[in-house]
Amino acid sequence: MRVLIIDPRIAGISGDMLLAALIDLYDNQEKIKKLTNIIEEKLPYCKKINVEIIEQTKKSIKAKKIVTKIEEEINGINSSKIREYFIEVCKEMKLSPETMKFTLKTIDELIEAERKIHGEKDHIHLHELASADTFLDIIGTALILEEIGFFKGNVKIYTTPPALGGGYIKMKHGLIAAPAPATLEILAKHKFKCSSTPINEELTTPTGAALLVTLTNNVVDFYPPIKINKIGYGAGSKEFEKIPNVLRIVEGVESNTITKDEIIVLETNLDDITGEIAGYMINKLIEEGALDVTITPSIGKKNRPVYIVRTLTKLEDYHKIVKTLIKETGTLGVRILKTPRIIVKRKIEKVKINLGGREFNIRVKIAYLEEGEILNVKPEYEDLRKIAEELKIPIRRIIREVNAQLIDKVK
Repeated sequence: MRVLIIDPRIAGISGDMLLAALIDLYDNQEKIKKLTNIIEEKLPYCKKINVEIIEQTKKSIKAKKIVTKIEEEINGINSSKIREYFIEVCKEMKLSPETMKFTLKTIDELIEAERKIHGEKDHIHLHELASADTFLDIIGTALILEEIGFFKGNVKIYTTPPALGGGYIKMKHGLIAAPAPATLEILAKHKFKCSSTPINEELTTPTGAALLVTLTNNVVDFYPPIKINKIGYGAGSKEFEKIPNVLRIVEGVESNTITKDEIIVLETNLDDITGEIAGYMINKLIEEGALDVTITPSIGKKNRPVYIVRTLTKLEDYHKIVKTLIKETGTLGVRILKTPRIIVKRKIEKVKINLGGREFNIRVKIAYLEEGEILNVKPEYEDLRKIAEELKIPIRRIIREVNAQLIDKVK
């Protein structure tokens, strides 16, 4: 599968930087020019919009830069009207329903954030969101992603944590500390991981944040294993002394062995737990979403026998898993370790097997190495157990016969 890795961990992300980086990757300038004309036609308050795509060097890195000149008079545009204009432009561009859904979801992220900050409802006036360049950034990004098949599930997107920046931002009602309130609201709503760069400028903008959270929830500190095809760079407007003000997007093909986001390892020592409690605890942790639970006998303080309970969990679930672990065991402390994890690509197929003169469909887990080479084939235990009980045959015989047949059936 084709993979895009958006990399805003150094210079953040804005709508124009994302669009420029995609243009650098895929050179879709003709469609962007058409979009510009339609925006000018459909927005009654936009008198003129001129877009020029240039090459610019930022700290010796060549990148695409979007230069816009807009003449517009925005007075009292509310959120409902903005959505109507988005729909009109998308229809005129003949975007698919999935692509239009993406654009509306993105603008809704921005509208919802502004409403939460200002405490207003439908009559909220959103001058910045109504601007023609917001339409250009969001719909332009959607146009390119539609063309490469993202909305049909043909492209997987990852992102590194976006850098937020610092300093102050000049807004309509005065200065405010960066990042902008809307940026924080959007990222907080999605519990999005962020990074830090010592730059006293706004790095991630509200539009950039809204596009990012709508595109993906795969936030990674390390690039997943891919075969890199090409790299695109989108330049921001400002010049920074310490870093290049560019957004990087890497395109590649996903390796058969993929790196997942970090997981949390929870660990605690127990010296006063019975077997019954341990068994019940394991079931409760799995029910709460734990990925795996293991118990290892060991020797603890004062040479006492102890159990080491190790639980694997997703980052977003570990708080509730810790609470369950403490409640069920009475432990006074839990060690927490965040660690990256590499897992082998796998799929589950149904395979027909003949046993005792009868035909059964069993689920088989197949693990792959690079280039589709099969690493391992394993029938699902629960399917084997049911067959053993139905045929009244020892499960070890079922396993042996099934594995013998799978050699010829799974290639």
